[in-house]
Amino acid sequence: MSAELSNALRAAREAKGWTQAELAERVAVSRKTINTVENGVFVPSTVLALKLARELEAPVERLFALVE
Repeated sequence: MSAELSNALRAAREAKGWTQAELAERVAVSRKTINTVENGVFVPSTVLALKLARELEAPVERLFALVE
């Protein structure tokens, strides 16, 4: 049984009115990293997922979830 990671990062970022570059600066990664996470190309590390959740003031489970 394989699961995929769904993410609501883009929606959460846009709800804050931030650009990818602004979010990237807040969590100390490149804009390209934010872009690849939003597009499902890159799965964030636990540390990055927690940083994103903290900056976006959202539970990490709201940003990222396993879909069977």
